[in-house]
Amino acid sequence: MATLLRKIGLIRLHDRDTEDPKHHQGSLKGTKGGNQKNNANKHCQTANETNNILSTPEIKARKLDQVGKDKAGSGKDKLGKDAKEKQQNGGGGGGSKTTSASSSSSIPPLAPHRQHCTQVRTRRLMKELQEIRRLGDNFITVELVEDNLYDWNVKLHQVDKDSALWQDMKETSTEFILLNVTFPDNFPFSPPFMRVLTPRLENGYVLDGGAICMELLTPRGWSSAYTVEAVMRQFAASLVKGQGRICRKAGKSKKAFSRKEAEATFKSLVKTHEKYGWVSPPVSDG
Repeated sequence: MATLLRKIGLIRLHDRDTEDPKHHQGSLKGTKGGNQKNNANKHCQTANETNNILSTPEIKARKLDQVGKDKAGSGKDKLGKDAKEKQQNGGGGGGSKTTSASSSSSIPPLAPHRQHCTQVRTRRLMKELQEIRRLGDNFITVELVEDNLYDWNVKLHQVDKDSALWQDMKETSTEFILLNVTFPDNFPFSPPFMRVLTPRLENGYVLDGGAICMELLTPRGWSSAYTVEAVMRQFAASLVKGQGRICRKAGKSKKAFSRKEAEATFKSLVKTHEKYGWVSPPVSDG
């Protein structure tokens, strides 16, 4: 019996020892492979389920919204940077413009219209000055005040020799009547301002401050065709017509005319004549 049991045990041990190891390893690999396949199948199934969940319309819409927000945010950041750069550049340019404006404000450029008027005035006065100097009768002479072409001192050497004024000039040894004539920017389209300086005159349409009451010296009566020589001849005729005389009263004769008083008087008489009309002397006189 014991011998039989020993034989059976040996047979089992022999069968165990004679088993193919490759077959044993294959069985192990098959087990492991099956496990891996099962795990892979589970993973793929999970991935497919996830893809199925993410592919729903709601999730897609959320994705699109998120992408749009990201693009908008990046766009705003870019615009913000561009705006800052422009502002910095603009600020620098503005500063330079301000500097140039402040530097140029000290010497403002002439407007094209004003510059044209200045050129017209200059050409006209240069021409008239040359024509006056060519006069052979010594009726008037001109001196520029401080070499200013637009500010003249005019000496009237002659009036009607049959007039009382001429006799006064002879008796007082007055060689000429001195007048100041200033020309505005838009001359000859506006009249000059003219006033008597010396001697102190009475009547003859010469008023306080040496202002002269003549319609042709106002914007209403002025014409650009009038020359300085023509205006002076008209003034000489008005002096005689208005019975102008040299003031010989003690004290009053030595009082000089002033420009400020002449301007105020001229403005006042212009308003008066515009209201009541010009009665003397009319433009046609002289």
